[in-house]
Amino acid sequence: MIPFLDLKAQYHSIKEEIDSAIAGVLESSQFVLGSPVAAFEEEFAQYCGGGQAIGVNSGTSALHLALLAAGVGPGDEVITTPFTFAATVAAIHYCGAAPVLADIDPVSFNLDPARLAAAITEKTKAILPVHLYGHPAEMDAINEAARSPSAGLQREIVVIEDAAQAHGAEYKGRRAGSLSDMACFSFYPTKNLGAYGEGGAVVTSNPEYARAIRRLRNWGQTGRYEHAVRGYNYRLESMQGAILRVKLRHLEAWTAARRAIAGAYDGLLKDAGVVTPVAKAHVRHVYHAYTIRTPDRGALVEGLAAAGIQTGVHYPIPVHLQPAYREARYPEGSLPAAESTAREVVSLPIYPELRPEQVEAVCEAVRQIRVGQSELTRRR
Repeated sequence: MIPFLDLKAQYHSIKEEIDSAIAGVLESSQFVLGSPVAAFEEEFAQYCGGGQAIGVNSGTSALHLALLAAGVGPGDEVITTPFTFAATVAAIHYCGAAPVLADIDPVSFNLDPARLAAAITEKTKAILPVHLYGHPAEMDAINEAARSPSAGLQREIVVIEDAAQAHGAEYKGRRAGSLSDMACFSFYPTKNLGAYGEGGAVVTSNPEYARAIRRLRNWGQTGRYEHAVRGYNYRLESMQGAILRVKLRHLEAWTAARRAIAGAYDGLLKDAGVVTPVAKAHVRHVYHAYTIRTPDRGALVEGLAAAGIQTGVHYPIPVHLQPAYREARYPEGSLPAAESTAREVVSLPIYPELRPEQVEAVCEAVRQIRVGQSELTRRR
């Protein structure tokens, strides 16, 4: 059995550090925000390239508060991708705004900057690109579109990175978190930097945004029981801050391991009849997911399961075709690159503790299944 993810193996590799951090929180009896969260915020901001990090209770909360800090509200539009987890679009709805979906680049799976000009209107308040699977979006082109006079707006559009899958990813030498006005991270346990529960953060170099988010995450308080605005209970727990501090110290080593595994997959799957991920030359892909494409995904997933290999599909239904988010202006066929990609992607096991012989076994199974599919196709 080769699991898709093995969080227990990671825990055992740093067990003494984690246990000590947890014990410290229990001993202090400081369980919400406090010094562990403040210390993590400072260290994570520095890791991302500067600015401030504001810890919150989930990646979704981070998106919601970043949009609110940018002034997004009813009547506004936010441009984003249809090929993402539903939280990206849900956060826009939380603000009372309307998501505007632009199709993706089928190579990187990220928002296609060439689609932005046609999507911008006088109602556009923000652009929300997603660094999907750990590959950064084309931020120079996206930032340029947001600030271009050709958009016909008298104001700049705010750019917010959905970096939930991109801890440590780099675009032209700069890390996710420093590529736009704000960046939102998730620390869900399965992420490259995962808590032992829910968690998230917003990173920004804009002090006004940072101040607004800190206030909104804690019931809008400016002082104890003094509520300046209507806020939320989006605080990060001390335990998660302490755990994340430990894990942050290992993130670069884990990222190197992920990239090495991805390189091994690339080589072993070169002639296996699948399309392997592309890492553009100017980015550092951190491989939150190693996602391949194949036109016969169902047979591949079933074959790998029969061989004892777990896989994942991120994501089988694009947001605009989800029952909860369907709109008449985005019927089936309206965003063809996202739709075709959603039908063909499958993610193979990738985590720092994955052993070379396991990688080889996965690739051999993929090769055998695809060869069998090719022979069956020829017979037909």
